[in-house]
Amino acid sequence: MPFRTARSERDLLSPLHRFTATRLGISWRVSLTARILAVNIIALALMAGGLFYIDSYRRELLAERFRLARGEAEIAADALSGAAGAERDRIMVAIGTRQDLRLRLYGADGRLLADTFRLAPPSYVLIDPATEPWYQQTARMLDRGMDAILGAPPIPRYHDAPDTTAADWPEIRTALAKRITSTHQLAAPDRTPVIVAATPVGTGGTALLVTRNARDITENVREARQTLAIIVAGALGVSILLSLFLARTIVEPLRKLVRAAVRVRLGRDRSVVVPRLPDRRDEIGLLARAISDMTAALRQRIDAVESFAADVAHELKNPLTSLRSALESLDRVADPDLRRQLLGIAADDVRRIDFLVTEIADASRIDAQLSRATFEPVDMWRLVNGLVGERDQRGVNGACRVLVSRRDAEDLVVAGDAAQLERVLHNLLDNAVSFSHEGTAIEVELSRSGPRVQIAVSDHGPGIPAEVREKVFERFHSLRPSDEAFGKHSGLGLAIGRTIAEAHYGKLVALPRHDGRPGARLLVSLPAWQREDAAGG
Repeated sequence: MPFRTARSERDLLSPLHRFTATRLGISWRVSLTARILAVNIIALALMAGGLFYIDSYRRELLAERFRLARGEAEIAADALSGAAGAERDRIMVAIGTRQDLRLRLYGADGRLLADTFRLAPPSYVLIDPATEPWYQQTARMLDRGMDAILGAPPIPRYHDAPDTTAADWPEIRTALAKRITSTHQLAAPDRTPVIVAATPVGTGGTALLVTRNARDITENVREARQTLAIIVAGALGVSILLSLFLARTIVEPLRKLVRAAVRVRLGRDRSVVVPRLPDRRDEIGLLARAISDMTAALRQRIDAVESFAADVAHELKNPLTSLRSALESLDRVADPDLRRQLLGIAADDVRRIDFLVTEIADASRIDAQLSRATFEPVDMWRLVNGLVGERDQRGVNGACRVLVSRRDAEDLVVAGDAAQLERVLHNLLDNAVSFSHEGTAIEVELSRSGPRVQIAVSDHGPGIPAEVREKVFERFHSLRPSDEAFGKHSGLGLAIGRTIAEAHYGKLVALPRHDGRPGARLLVSLPAWQREDAAGG
C-alpha cells in the first residue's frame, strides 16, 4: 500500500535511537535471542564436546591395544611353533610374565595343552567388584550411564572357567578357519576391558589364546571424565552467573508485565498502567510496549462494546414495548377496525425490529470484514456513477435528482475495498434522500486535493446544526425529519460510514454547504492511490 501509519520493529531498533545502558554497563541493543542462545550453546557445547572426546579417546586406546594384542599373539605363536615340552612352557611363562598376559595353548583336538596361569603365578588378577570400596562402585555406575548416553554397544562378559576347550572361544574358531589373528573385547567382572587374541600356531591345528586385562584404559578414561567434570563444573558456574544476569534482564520486567496483565484481566482497577519500559530497546521492550498498546486498545474495545450493547438494548426496547402493548390489547378489543389498527402497529414494530437487527448485525460484522479486506485501486468516479445509475433504476432516490460532477481531470483512484466504499456512498445518499424535499437535487462532487481524493454529498434539507455535527456519527444517534415514517432508519448509517472511511485511512465529516444555502454536506476524504508504490506494495 502507498501509505504507512505505524513504525516497524526495524524502526524501533534503528541505530538512530539513543544508546541506553543498564547499571551493569551492558548494552540493551544486543538481541535477547542472541543472549539466550549464547548461554545455552556454550554450556552444551562444552559438555557434548567432552563426551565425544572421551568416547573417541577410549576407542583409540582400545584400537591400539587390539593392534598390540595381535602383534603379541603372532610373535608368541612364531616363538612356539618350533618348541615343545618344557621349552614351550618356559617360553610361554616368560612372555606372559614380561607382558602381563595369560597364554593358553590348545591342541588340534581342542584340548588345553598349556596355561601360563597354571605354570606360574598369574600375571594379573581380575578384581571382584564386591571387594572394592564405594567410590569404585560409583565409578562403575557412572561408566554405565556414560555408555547409555553415548549409545555404546553392550560388551559380552568374560567368564574365566577353570577347564575350557577351544570350542569355548569363538576367536579360536575364527583364527583356525581363516588362518588369521582374531581379536575381541570382553568385559571383566569390574567392567574393565579384557582383550582376547587368538592365532594359529604352525599348520597342525594348534591355536594360541592370549588375554590381557587392560585396566589402565578404564583408569585413563575415568581420569579424563574427572577432567571433564571439572570443566562442566566451571561451565555450570558460568551458566549460573549468566542466568542471574538474564534473570535481572528478563525475569524481573516479565514479572512486572505479568502482574499488570493479571490486574487488567481481573478488571479490579481500570487505571492499571502496564509498564512500557522505554529504556529497553530489545524484544522485552517491544513486548512491553505492545502489551501496553494492546491493553489500551482492549479497553477502548470493551468500552465500545458496552456502549453498543446499551444502545442496542435501548433501541430495541421501544418497538418491543409497542409490540407488547398492541398484542396485549388485542384480547380486550372487539372492534374490528381497532383490531386491524393494532395488528398494523404490531406488524410495523416487527418490521422495525427486523430492520434494526439486520443493521446491528451488519454494524457488528464491519470490523471483521474490514480486517480481512484486500485493498486494491478503486476508481471513485466510475464507482459513484455506477452506484447512482443503479439507485435510479431501483427508484430508491425517490423524487430527488442526484447530480454527479468532478472538479478537475486528475485521477480519482484510491486504495480500498470497492464493496465497502460503495456502502459508504449508499449510506450518505440514503441520508441525503431522507432529508431532501421532493424535486430537489442532491449533488455529489468529486475532486483531488493533493494526495487525497474527496467525495462530497450535499443536499438541500434543513442541514445539521454545528453543535451536533460530531454526534450524528455516533451509533443510534439520529436527527430524523418530522414527517418521516417511524422506524425507517436505525441511526447506524453514518456511524458505519465513518468506520469504513477510517479503516481506509480516511475521514468522514459533516460540514455546511459551501455555497451558504440551507442543507448538509458530508465529505469523505481518502488517500489517493500512488502508482509508483503499487509495484512494491
